[in-house]
Amino acid sequence: MVVKDTVRRLRAGKLPSRTACITFDDGYADNAEVALPILKKYGLSATFFVATGFLDGGRMWNDTVIESIRRAESGELDLNEIGLGVISLQSTDERVAAINQLLSRLKYLEPEERQDKVDAIAHISGAILPEGLMMTSTQVKALAEEGMEIGAHTVSHPILASVSPAKARREIAEGKERLEAITGLPVCTFAYPNGKAGVDYRREHVEMVHDLSFTAAVTTERGVATRNTDRYQLPRFTPWDRTPARFLLRLALNGWNTNPAVVG
Repeated sequence: MVVKDTVRRLRAGKLPSRTACITFDDGYADNAEVALPILKKYGLSATFFVATGFLDGGRMWNDTVIESIRRAESGELDLNEIGLGVISLQSTDERVAAINQLLSRLKYLEPEERQDKVDAIAHISGAILPEGLMMTSTQVKALAEEGMEIGAHTVSHPILASVSPAKARREIAEGKERLEAITGLPVCTFAYPNGKAGVDYRREHVEMVHDLSFTAAVTTERGVATRNTDRYQLPRFTPWDRTPARFLLRLALNGWNTNPAVVG
């Protein structure tokens, strides 16, 4: 069941217990090429939250960083000119550490400054970066035609709390408008980029989502939704675990939390 239908039934008190929604963020090409056939095989539906600025040949900033470091020649990468120091790339472990460090330092920068630094990293690394990581508009439309829900996820995936209110509203509204133009359908749901309450989005952003005629929005806060849950701050379980045991343990802990973090 897709998010918009789940929320409608939850509010009406008609949602079966232990119902789960499947969601995908950002708009990667494998959503259409890999996930869609699997969903169809098992008769499942899902909601795809798409950041529109990367469609049709774009690349998310974090992927540029990851691929620049992964594909750079061994040795050292001198990023002093953009204030990021000298990074050792002698081993796989050092590359992983470098990626994590760079993503952490860049994530909360204002989007234009962040992109400038990301472009510089790509240039300095000299790496040949992959194309076609994100969906095309045609693939997004095809998902909708297969009965999947298309939700909004801004244009350029900024951390909303790190940009001005005017820019945040524009990002939310323009992403919605672009997806509606692509699919010819109303876009009813939204996912906050990064999604942590009070850190990545604030009350003003919740109000923007409401005012822009969305019917629900999702976070990345752990927990389960009830009839009393704010439908503009729905929790989501994020399956990043690398072993089945850790996944099952965290899933169980998630299920006990009926009071997910929200902004008041």
